[in-house]
Amino acid sequence: MSPDHPPGLDLDRLRVLLDRERPGLVTGPLSGRLIEGGRSNLTYAVSDGAARWVVRRPPLGHVLATAHDMRREHRVISALHPTDVPVPRPVLLCEDEDVLGAPFYVMEFVEGTPFRTAEQLAPLGPERTRAAVLNLVDTLVGLHAVDPAEAGLADFGRPDGFLDRQLRRWAKQLDASRNRDLAGIDELHATLGRELPRSPAPTVVHGDYRLDNVLIGGENDEIRAILDWEMSTLGDPLTDLGLLAMYSSPLGMPDSPVSTTAQAPGHPAPAELIERYATRSGRDVSGVAWYTAFAWFKLAVILEGIHYRYTLGQTVGRGFDRIGDLVPVFIEHGLTTLQEG
Repeated sequence: MSPDHPPGLDLDRLRVLLDRERPGLVTGPLSGRLIEGGRSNLTYAVSDGAARWVVRRPPLGHVLATAHDMRREHRVISALHPTDVPVPRPVLLCEDEDVLGAPFYVMEFVEGTPFRTAEQLAPLGPERTRAAVLNLVDTLVGLHAVDPAEAGLADFGRPDGFLDRQLRRWAKQLDASRNRDLAGIDELHATLGRELPRSPAPTVVHGDYRLDNVLIGGENDEIRAILDWEMSTLGDPLTDLGLLAMYSSPLGMPDSPVSTTAQAPGHPAPAELIERYATRSGRDVSGVAWYTAFAWFKLAVILEGIHYRYTLGQTVGRGFDRIGDLVPVFIEHGLTTLQEG
């Protein structure tokens, strides 16, 4: 396939669909490219020379396992678009697998930058970096302020028992990729289980809320869109806050293959982000250490899974040989977070 016709994106069939379902939307021949940086689902930028859109579909060869994600993602951005939460405008959902070989949806293309590393943030300077990260917190407060029922998302998840299910899910994931001793991970999991907090009222939860899952742009570095809603559901809002706090913590490992933005000059510390969330949302965040420790545990499990696939020769690319060294670091951060409260 040429760069303008990447695998998984049949532009001719897409054009036929758009002309039928959204007549007049497309005014010229379509070209497309894969947007790098996506994790599980595939993201393409599509243009007719005058306008641009984004197509999201499951990975090639994994249609059945992830087909539901497309429906969920399209549903949640459709529900949130009329609110103040910044999400791309949805265009259409297609569940006919004959078009692209899998369910997919189309949304507007939003101009902006997903900042993935401290090095990418550094050119903004300390003041702009600080403002951008604090705005990330304010945007999260806005998301959690949406009434799920009013947005049409009352049945979007099962909030009862949410934390217990999350903990069991990630423990099961760990068992599926465990092929070496990991000091402390069973202790971390057991402690999280013993100290399971009582959740506040459920909200729409993004599930992977961090700086590189939003697009920042404009003169004031505003958040123009929150992306990657594949893990969204109704649940405990403090899981989003704990994950954001984790991603705002320095790893203490130079040249790590997994980086956070925490080392960028001007980046607020986790404690400031948590305090701002508490002030703006009015929520009790006294138990946030549990949620942050859970985020460390979850990422340790994810990284161990990557390391496991690397040992089986199932990963391709640079840096995978060093992922395994990161897992004990994440475990230690989780234990320390629980101990220090």
